[in-house]
Amino acid sequence: MPLFRYYPSNPKNLDPEMEKKIFFHSLLFPAIFVLLLWIVKIIELTAGLSFVKLGIFPRHLNGLQGVLFSPFIHSDFSHLISNSLPFFILGFMLIYFYRRISYRIFFLLYILSGISTWFMGREAWHIGASGVVYALAAFHFVSGIIRSDVRLLTLSAIVVFLYGGLVWGLLPIRPEISWEGHLSGAIFGVALAFYYRKYIVRREKFDWEDEPDDDEEEDDFTNDTGEIVFTESTTTSIADSTDDTPKIK
Repeated sequence: MPLFRYYPSNPKNLDPEMEKKIFFHSLLFPAIFVLLLWIVKIIELTAGLSFVKLGIFPRHLNGLQGVLFSPFIHSDFSHLISNSLPFFILGFMLIYFYRRISYRIFFLLYILSGISTWFMGREAWHIGASGVVYALAAFHFVSGIIRSDVRLLTLSAIVVFLYGGLVWGLLPIRPEISWEGHLSGAIFGVALAFYYRKYIVRREKFDWEDEPDDDEEEDDFTNDTGEIVFTESTTTSIADSTDDTPKIK
């Protein structure tokens, strides 16, 4: 497919039509995925249902289905909104820069982070797309550093700056947050960034990149504010969980 073989190059030699196709193609998948997240939540509310039991319940066979379904389930609209925007941005970045292998990377991050959560998580219901968000964020940030690509580093820095609270979600600080899901996603994001480190994101160098600069300064990428939320869990056993059971989030 031509879109998968074309990569941004020197601004003087861009193909405007191809650039436009790539841009809209990269928007399509994350837009559809986020739309599905909202549809699921609206159906749940309008039908008076609870999809919590479709989440991940670690080390229980009937909690294994959550590997596929848990990213689509959110506790409320605040939870949903907090995952929708970062997923859309990170999903767009993945397809735009890694088109030929982007869907493979996404599938691996999606499945591996869920399976890892099922193995290592607390015995509680884990729901939400934040594990996938952590996986994508970790992949982009580490990949940008490995490649020393100005574009990737800039976007990675923006992600870390806007969602700097990601690091706190990896620690067992707040009992209502499933740090296990976040940590699982981040681990596999880093692992795949190294695994695909030889994959070339083709481009020509900009003119200024070839000029020597004796006063070159190192970029300072901070990791401070913002928070990506979360994976929600119940505190009861899988046998006696009900819709009105206290949940942690």
